[in-house]
Amino acid sequence: MDPIVVIGEGGHSKVVQDLISSSECYQIIAILDDKYEEMVEKNGILYGPISSVHDVLARDGCAKIVIAIGNNHVRARIAQRVRIDDEKFATLIHPSAVISPSACIGSGTVIMPNCVVNAAAKIGSHVIINTGAIIEHDNYVGDYAHISPNVTLTGNVTIEEGAHIGASATVIPGIKVGKWSIVGAGSVVIRDIPDFKKAVGCPTRLLD
Repeated sequence: MDPIVVIGEGGHSKVVQDLISSSECYQIIAILDDKYEEMVEKNGILYGPISSVHDVLARDGCAKIVIAIGNNHVRARIAQRVRIDDEKFATLIHPSAVISPSACIGSGTVIMPNCVVNAAAKIGSHVIINTGAIIEHDNYVGDYAHISPNVTLTGNVTIEEGAHIGASATVIPGIKVGKWSIVGAGSVVIRDIPDFKKAVGCPTRLLD
């Protein structure tokens, strides 16, 4: 198995660690979180602050990295802060996920159990496709977005950078959700949502 470094040790990290275990492709060699002030080793795994990531990589140049943090803004800041080449970030896909051969998935993206990513979908880097989400054909999901559990993105949907689609929301065909916008859980999106907005309801309405 290939070595992997997990950045973050909160709730989302627990799920990512389970995914890594189930995939049998990687072995966790370090878990980095800023709650640690210095590097320590326990049960063969290194624990330390995020700033120590380059030291860990110096020990094992073959190691991959995943940023296992659910907050889109924090995940983006860390990706920019560590300044590591894209090819060093692992793309993690749960064995139960169904991925079209024509789909394109970026580095650092995590696809959770029972997800479907259909034909010609394009998923950016450091995206979370959470449990049971459906990404239909010809969708585009930008970097740092989070598609929550049981979301359905129907065909030709565009989700821009950093957007968060809440659990069980549905986005109808051809709709665009703007950068860093938030769609509330259970919403049905039937109109485009501009950048940096919040929208909730069935059908959605803008909150600001």
